[in-house]
Amino acid sequence: MADEEASEGAGGDFDVLIVGAGLSGIDAAYRLQTKCPEKSFGILEARDAIGGTWDLFRYPGIRSDSDMYTLGFPFRPWRGEKAIVEGPAIRDYIEETAREFGIDRHIRFGHRVARASWSSAEARWTLEVEAAGRKHRFTCRFLFLCSGYYRYEEGYRPQWPGEEDFAGTIVHPQHWPDDLDHFGKNVVVIGSGATAFTLVPAMADEAAHVTMLQRSPTYVVSRPARDRLARRFGVRFARLKNVFLGLLFFNLARRRPARIRAKILDLVRKSLPPGFDVERHFGPSYDPWDQRLCLVPDGDLFTAIGGGKVSVVTDEIARFTRTGIRLGSGEELPADVIVTATGLVMKLLGGIALSVDGARVEVADRFVYKGMMLDGVPNLALSFGYINASWTLKCDLTARYVCRLLKFMDRRGYAACTPRLPDPPPARQPMLDFTSGYVRRAAGLLPAQGDKAPWRVHQNYFYDLVALRFHTLTDEAMEFRKG
Repeated sequence: MADEEASEGAGGDFDVLIVGAGLSGIDAAYRLQTKCPEKSFGILEARDAIGGTWDLFRYPGIRSDSDMYTLGFPFRPWRGEKAIVEGPAIRDYIEETAREFGIDRHIRFGHRVARASWSSAEARWTLEVEAAGRKHRFTCRFLFLCSGYYRYEEGYRPQWPGEEDFAGTIVHPQHWPDDLDHFGKNVVVIGSGATAFTLVPAMADEAAHVTMLQRSPTYVVSRPARDRLARRFGVRFARLKNVFLGLLFFNLARRRPARIRAKILDLVRKSLPPGFDVERHFGPSYDPWDQRLCLVPDGDLFTAIGGGKVSVVTDEIARFTRTGIRLGSGEELPADVIVTATGLVMKLLGGIALSVDGARVEVADRFVYKGMMLDGVPNLALSFGYINASWTLKCDLTARYVCRLLKFMDRRGYAACTPRLPDPPPARQPMLDFTSGYVRRAAGLLPAQGDKAPWRVHQNYFYDLVALRFHTLTDEAMEFRKG
């Protein structure tokens, strides 16, 4: 049977193999077993636990920066009292969902996919998988990659002069030590992204003082941790409301950036003590939504600043010293603990080496079809969520589309489906139209998007809802082939 434990050399043959057991992988599995119950499937997870991001990160205060009504599964809505919740609660929610629907029984933990090779003659993928020091071979007819978008093994970590002189502790949030003690100590958090905004108020409770050191500021908005309308009208209403308002705000920011910038800074100004230099510390040089906005639930960061437990410093790092960090201005920040919340490293497809009929697939040379498939690569889908909204919204639409596609292929007797570029190909544009550091650093790794459908990546849930659930599967770009 396909679900038996993998033996040396052979791991099993499946209709569909899912790579990754985080939010998108569990969502994909649920859609497959409910909409395509005749299909056999397995889930290969490189780590030893369910949850992906929400099991990996363990730093103080780890929480979602999206509301759980849109980040959660639509088939098992979030019922918690809070909309913005802590990482352990999200991890438990994912585990409980997998267990409730029997998805956990399909997961092979500690299975890292190294290579995936497509054979047109056999109309199937062959996967080379490493597990417990051994290599296994899995095969499948359709490969569904739900492995996220960043490297789990290591985050982005610049090097600064003098680090070896520092007498304290340096830690990256992606590898938080269980025994780190910051009680009564001076902490400097380097960074201005979601991780820094989460860490700073959480560590301020026990630290003597926390300084958030940033080279340049980020737009920050406060939002209630609890959604009163959800309690009154139900979680489905809250989900639709939050999707609509988020998309409305995004579009307004793109059309009237100066107006939205002024509104954001005005709200920040009202949340901080009089005389605080909001423009310097919270007024970026770029427009709203050129990068992802940061969320602070109930204004916890502003409260910590107002209470004197937290300082914000915007400056360059000249070097580390024995007792802290010397800035470009000449000032020195005292520190016992330095946290490098400097970002992540993108890693598409989980680092899997792809090939089609013996030819290596260079992902950066490809175009992305409907935000989920690669041109010239048969029977493969990539679950890649929204940047301007909850990740799971797009992932669930992708999973539903894959199920539609599989059922259509079965009805017509097709063995393979392959997106093909038109001649001439569409104008090449970056897949992600954002200026965030991790996106810029990955410019040579990501596939391109085109200037029109179906090669355009729309950061728009309602557009994708119609396009992926109701538009035809047989557009001019999709090539189908019988076995």
